[in-house]
Amino acid sequence: MVTDQTPALLKDLLGPAALETIANAGAAASPHFDRPAFLYAAASGLSPLSIMERVRHIADALHVALPRDYLAALDLLRAMAPRLTHGFQAIAVTEYAARYGLEHFDASMAALADLTRFGSAEFAIRPFLVADTSRALAIMADWTANGDEHVRRLASEGARPRLPWASRVPALKADPTLAAPILETLKADASLYVRKSVANHLNDIAKDRPDWLLDRLSGWQQDAPQTAWIIRHALRTLIKQGEPRALALIGVGHGAAVTVRKFAVDPTVLRLGDRIAITVEIASDSPANQPLVVDYRIHYARAGGKSAPKVFKWKTLDLAGGDTAALRISQTIRDFSTRRHHRGRHDIELIVNGQTMATTGFDLLTD
Repeated sequence: MVTDQTPALLKDLLGPAALETIANAGAAASPHFDRPAFLYAAASGLSPLSIMERVRHIADALHVALPRDYLAALDLLRAMAPRLTHGFQAIAVTEYAARYGLEHFDASMAALADLTRFGSAEFAIRPFLVADTSRALAIMADWTANGDEHVRRLASEGARPRLPWASRVPALKADPTLAAPILETLKADASLYVRKSVANHLNDIAKDRPDWLLDRLSGWQQDAPQTAWIIRHALRTLIKQGEPRALALIGVGHGAAVTVRKFAVDPTVLRLGDRIAITVEIASDSPANQPLVVDYRIHYARAGGKSAPKVFKWKTLDLAGGDTAALRISQTIRDFSTRRHHRGRHDIELIVNGQTMATTGFDLLTD
């Protein structure tokens, strides 16, 4: 869930200008929309709220301004949506159904399918999944045949077990595979927008049920371009972990017949905010072509001499027999809301086809 650490620019997507846009959309859609009441309620207490807190706050302000009849309110929201100018404005509008529409389950779900074209309803659908998981999933399964890619994507994205920023669904936490029929239907979807969601959904499952995922994907058609794309991206967590079955599914062996001639980082001593460059030279020890997945793992120094490892994707390539590949990548060492750096040694591992092949590192100074 997003916290008050949310960057200011992200929060400002639902700032005063957005409130004016939503208010104008409501007033243009119907004379029954109370524009002054909405603006007063929405502006009150807005400033300290994070982006998702603002989503909920604006939904509550809409409740003040919309007709008391819920179904009439849904019709008004449908008329408002095309007049909105940013997806987060529409996300706030969809949240109204999440907060006030559970007693009108089917009507609310239908409204979310309509509204998701303007701003994803993936967050708003979560309370419906909590309230009646099987009923919600059955409706979402029907969406997989919808002609609109936004609706098909919602069928997958809304049911993700680990959807970022979203509330958790206990049933999906207990069994993250409940939406498997939806994913099966969408596994060859023509839309990249939909396929990205399916891959992310499967990657969520990989974190809790890796064996289930590997068994399922091994039965999928590997030579279908759309499905092959999903498989590769769905396996990214397991590939980073060097899982042999995951590597095999993308046609890569566990380990490689190569020699690392050089693996270095520059500079080797730096301060927060500096940029490092990592370089490697890999030589083939085989006469045959080898597919390689090259990643690197940074062991971030922590207090008390401990470290926290994180794997980063680097390059996927085919190395011809007897050939050499030289790679370079760079990144800035800076703090994030999810990562704080500490003074000390940061080791870096080179990982080729799931195996550590070389190590280097840098020292971070924080004074």
